[in-house]
Amino acid sequence: MSGLDPLLLLAQFLDPSRGPDQTGDFKVSPRPFLATIGAGFLIGTIGHVLRSRTLVAFGVALIFGATVALPLALAIAN
Repeated sequence: MSGLDPLLLLAQFLDPSRGPDQTGDFKVSPRPFLATIGAGFLIGTIGHVLRSRTLVAFGVALIFGATVALPLALAIAN
């Protein structure tokens, strides 16, 4: 078994034509999610610089909300 065999096996899974069909029916713009994530990282960074646990926690909460809570709420609502 050469070192190239595992790469050839993985290449089968990386072929875009073998994945699921793209339906394109994502009706919600991702911009608010990305803006919220960016704001969360910015606030969290400022919190680390200022050594403010409150700001860090708020930044983490924004990131969690944009990546988990808001998409989950939208999925349940639809």
